[in-house]
Amino acid sequence: MFKKVLIANRGEIALRVIRACREMGLQSVAVYSTADADALHVKFADQAVCIGPPPSRQSYLNVPMIISAAEVTGADAIHPGYGFLSENADFAEVCRKCGLTWIGPPPDAMRLMGDKIRARAAMTAAGVPTLPGSSGLHDEVQVLEAAERIGFPVILKATAGGGGRGMKIVWEKAKLIDAWSTGRTEAQAAFGNPEMYMERYCEKPRHIEIQVVADKHGHYMHLGERECSIQRRHQKVLEESPSAVLDQPTRDKLTQASVRAIESIGYTNVGTMEYLLDTDGQFYFMEMNTRLQVEHPVTELVTGIDLVREQIRIAAGEPLSFTEPRPARGHAIELRVNAEDPVTFAPWPGKITALHMPGGLGVRVDTHVYAGYVVPSNYDSLLAKVIIHDVDRPAALRRARRCVDEMVIEGIRTNIPFLRRIINNPDFIRGVFDTGFVARLLAERASAA
Repeated sequence: MFKKVLIANRGEIALRVIRACREMGLQSVAVYSTADADALHVKFADQAVCIGPPPSRQSYLNVPMIISAAEVTGADAIHPGYGFLSENADFAEVCRKCGLTWIGPPPDAMRLMGDKIRARAAMTAAGVPTLPGSSGLHDEVQVLEAAERIGFPVILKATAGGGGRGMKIVWEKAKLIDAWSTGRTEAQAAFGNPEMYMERYCEKPRHIEIQVVADKHGHYMHLGERECSIQRRHQKVLEESPSAVLDQPTRDKLTQASVRAIESIGYTNVGTMEYLLDTDGQFYFMEMNTRLQVEHPVTELVTGIDLVREQIRIAAGEPLSFTEPRPARGHAIELRVNAEDPVTFAPWPGKITALHMPGGLGVRVDTHVYAGYVVPSNYDSLLAKVIIHDVDRPAALRRARRCVDEMVIEGIRTNIPFLRRIINNPDFIRGVFDTGFVARLLAERASAA
């Protein structure tokens, strides 16, 4: 086991990793930009190093400065958290070449699953269901031929990235080329690579993901599913585990396919297999996230497994702490609390003048904010994750409503009113929803205004 871990991130995830290190008897090193000089991860780490000004490219994406911070402090491992450099295989390679342990999957596996076309091919070879699709599309002839073969509606996606950037849904041939051209421009701007590919568009799907974990001793395991269908513009708003819609045979097929997939590519450490579940109960591989997910706490609460501790153990060469599947115990829901206008969803940085977070049995709050904290305008608007656990979904929803009513964040605007609207919605309560749920909810509000 190594002795000192540098966390190449900020915010609540940096705190999350610092806490795991402290509980494992490891020292931690925080890095921070000048905008985060007063942040809690800076305060609670054993050491902290300023790595640049507020812009991410000059600080949290500044690889030479991060490596220098590790060398100066004597860190022997780097945990990337999520976002920023967490899925950057080149950064993982640099860490290894500099004698630093990378707390994450092998760079080759990251590159494979980060290339959406190669990932689709690998999953098909492993027997994981995929939607009809194409290879890279480089000219209008290829685009038109692919659409003719696949059939409308289709969805165009960026080969090099995700998160909805560059993604275009096309319902008819007349709009196909314009959508492809626009998507290429967006993909180039977001990922530095304009290449697009095409899949058949799955209408009204659920977004289901499977938590996978593997060590260096040949143990490949899953930790069940998360329901991630409540999202706005392809960004998740609320997650839960287990899914209210999966029957056991489908769950078994999903988890078995996911374990088979990571074994086929020699994957180690923690990762997430993401799927679309159609209205007929058929599932299709969408992508793999080769890192820790924002929503990992819901899995931790229903399985009792500390995923960050597991990441660190695996990177240090230790075997998994468990050898049998962990069936879900009760139900967990995560609410993402963001600094944003609850109507327009515009980011809302500023000073938090008063703060009260919910507590009590079955309530976990992962946050980096405090009364007097100034939310910077330079980074993601996530303020806190409120994770609720109870014996079943109805009980967890009641607890979630109580938690939302207890939350007080003054001085800035937040999405708390919108979260309240979701968890009180009759369709959501019944579990009758898909990835278009939030868009429909917003359209209903607009038509009623």
